[in-house]
Amino acid sequence: MNRGLRLGLLALLRFTAAASMLPLSAAWAQDKVQVPSLDVAAGQAVVMPGFWFAAKVDGSAPAMVLMHGCGGPYNKGLLAERYTTLAARLNALGVHALVPDSLTPRGEKELCTQRNGARRVTQTQRRRDALGALQWLASQPGVDASRLGLLGWSNGGSTVLAASNARHAEVAAAQVKPSLSVAFYPGCASELARGFESVAPLLLLVGKLDDWTPAAPCEQLAQVSGGSGASRIQLLVYEGAHHGFDGTAPVRLRRDVPNGVDPGRGVHVGGEPAARAASALALQEFLRHQWNLP
Repeated sequence: MNRGLRLGLLALLRFTAAASMLPLSAAWAQDKVQVPSLDVAAGQAVVMPGFWFAAKVDGSAPAMVLMHGCGGPYNKGLLAERYTTLAARLNALGVHALVPDSLTPRGEKELCTQRNGARRVTQTQRRRDALGALQWLASQPGVDASRLGLLGWSNGGSTVLAASNARHAEVAAAQVKPSLSVAFYPGCASELARGFESVAPLLLLVGKLDDWTPAAPCEQLAQVSGGSGASRIQLLVYEGAHHGFDGTAPVRLRRDVPNGVDPGRGVHVGGEPAARAASALALQEFLRHQWNLP
């Protein structure tokens, strides 16, 4: 095992140690909640099913919204391990976590096999979901409304960018904005084309070999963001990493995905141990620095 991989794996073990020492009921405890979106359908606010993981802390604590990717938040009808595992790690750091479901209230189960431009749940809707989730968090007892964050993966990462870009009028006017944002391998092209000005410090984590949401537009976004946005972006590009590098499943070719660098040829998805460990440590250090966590 090379030195970089060994150090990365040790960092991941340190990040998960506190969560693993919690009683199982505390580390994985979740409450089902109803979270109003800022999106409106048939004259009423869309209400999202949500999963609330409250940190066991004294006083108020920061809170993070976890925005799922195009596959939705479930695996065989249960909240997927990606979300429960990260929620437990956040709880161990003293951070509350909320996982809202953008798809079920709109009659969808997944978006991955739908072509860009024809997806039946749009980024406009998901941006409003994220802003609504932040507003819901700010009203919860035990939540420090000055320390609210957004974190998302892939399509959810794109949502994080859209919900933290001051160039969107809805974001600029929002009553509650994130104090930090984290995006794992988002699609950056749309926000790059619009012009990106982050309302808060942003950690952007991408894979160099990603052929679904490629790294290049994210690298450009970090370089050309206007106003104060550029100085607020921390970009980390992981060599040898494909889409989904923070997962544990081996890399495979998904031929059912019509989008990507070469539309129609499929995309590669799967974990990369060194990138998984390094990104976990980067997330931990980012949160500790921005939110002054112990």
